[in-house]
Amino acid sequence: MDFNAQSTTPIYIQIAEWLENEILAVRLLPEGKVYSQYQLAEIFNINPATAGKGLTILVENEILFKKRGLGMFVVADAKERILATRRNHNLTKMAQEIVHEAKRLAVSDEELITLIKQIQKEG
Repeated sequence: MDFNAQSTTPIYIQIAEWLENEILAVRLLPEGKVYSQYQLAEIFNINPATAGKGLTILVENEILFKKRGLGMFVVADAKERILATRRNHNLTKMAQEIVHEAKRLAVSDEELITLIKQIQKEG
C-alpha cells in the first residue's frame, strides 16, 4: 500500500486503517502476531514513531493487544469490533451526508432509496 501524503488523513491513521483492512481481509488472524512498528516503517518507508502511533490507536481501540517482550497481537474478536465501529460511525456519517445533500438537491426519500438500491445492484 502506498500512503497518500497529500491526504488530509494523517499517515498514522492510514496505518491503523490499513491494519484494520488486513484484519477484515483475514490476512491478520485473531490472536495472530502483527507487524512491529519497525517492520511497518521499513515496509512503508515511514518513521517508526509514525507507525507506532498507528499501532497505539488500535491498542487503545482494543483491536490489538501487547504481550510484553513478544509484540502486538490481534484481539480474538477484532474483526467484529472493526465491523461494528465502521457500521456505527462511518456508515451513519456517510448516510447523514447523503441525506443532507439529497435535501439540498430536492431529491425525495423515494428517489434516494431507489438510487441506493440501483447502486447496490450494480456494485
